[in-house]
Amino acid sequence: MIDTGDTAWVLISAALVLFMTPGLAFFYGGMVRSRHVLAMLMQNIFAMGIISVIWSGIGYSLAFGGVGAFIGDLSHAFLSGADGTSGTIPTMAFVAFQMMFAVITPALITGATADRLRFASYAVLIAVWTLVVYVPVARWVWNPNGWIFSMGALDFAGGAAIHINAGIAALAVVLVIGNRRGHGSEAMPPHNLPFTVLGTGILWFGWIGFNAGSALAANGIAAQAVVNTHLAAAAGMLGWLAIERLKAGHATTLGAASGAVAGLVAITPCAGFVGGAAPLIIGGGAGIICYLALGLKSRFSFDDSLDVIAVHLVGGLVGTILLGLFADTGVNADGADGVLFGGGVELLIDQTVAALAVLAYSFIVTFAIAKVIDRLMGLRVDPVDEAMGLDQSQHAESAYQP
Repeated sequence: MIDTGDTAWVLISAALVLFMTPGLAFFYGGMVRSRHVLAMLMQNIFAMGIISVIWSGIGYSLAFGGVGAFIGDLSHAFLSGADGTSGTIPTMAFVAFQMMFAVITPALITGATADRLRFASYAVLIAVWTLVVYVPVARWVWNPNGWIFSMGALDFAGGAAIHINAGIAALAVVLVIGNRRGHGSEAMPPHNLPFTVLGTGILWFGWIGFNAGSALAANGIAAQAVVNTHLAAAAGMLGWLAIERLKAGHATTLGAASGAVAGLVAITPCAGFVGGAAPLIIGGGAGIICYLALGLKSRFSFDDSLDVIAVHLVGGLVGTILLGLFADTGVNADGADGVLFGGGVELLIDQTVAALAVLAYSFIVTFAIAKVIDRLMGLRVDPVDEAMGLDQSQHAESAYQP
């Protein structure tokens, strides 16, 4: 039986998650230099087009059709047979909700590769990556037949499937394309922090649908996920600002935005499985740990332009692993109890295995995809185009007229 309340909530949540992609565009766009801002906006909104077509064509079917543990089949190609029900909602509502997840995941990668990707190569990269990396991982994590789901690991809204997956993929692409011209020798400050704050607000707002919509019902679990999401973002902001003030001597607007997103990332896998003080601990801890992870860039000399690896990869790992401690069946009977709630170490082990498996698969396959595209097309713009700016060299446009 279709429940109209559940259906309405999932449809609203799908719209909220879609709104996150332009929010991400502003979040990233404010942090790049002015001659690259339109290229960043374009890379993000382009994902709304190409990934939606791929998802409706074969992505949904491969992720949720058939009975395979690793990949599905084409029984629902072009949404054939998706006119039934999934629980208490129409299957098409579930298709739409999951489509918005598929859209934003490859867009997350753009923050690490900012200022130097050829647009045509980027288009091929995210199309191939969605089918070869995102779709299988989504199946493993969220399809009842998927091997990670069957193992017993939990991922309420995408800590492993989205954030670990995209974060480690970003590192793989960065290692292929190399650092920006002038990296380490010239200042590259954000050109418009108000854009970044605007993007943060849109992301925070949309994340309510991202997490609470994953309950797939308008119920108590969704309500708990709303509270957990907001508290983790708040605690993440405070944790980041506290450690930034301690180590750098000041609290910054960019730090507030980054800390809030770190908290949102970390609570994503946990949102419908924890309660009480857990979202504050998880969000606050993520804010501190993700700030400290910024030092990885200088230690290993890779150019993650906008800190995707520190925020999304590290934040996703923090949330996914800590769920093994804080999961509570008193919050969600369909979950499991973590170490701190009498469940022993089994869930913690499952969470660790899931995180490492997604990390390894995504890194290896993404690196191979990026290498092939780089060899065939060239992933990176030439030095003249990079100095000119991607807005002009890739799109023949300028965000700001003289």
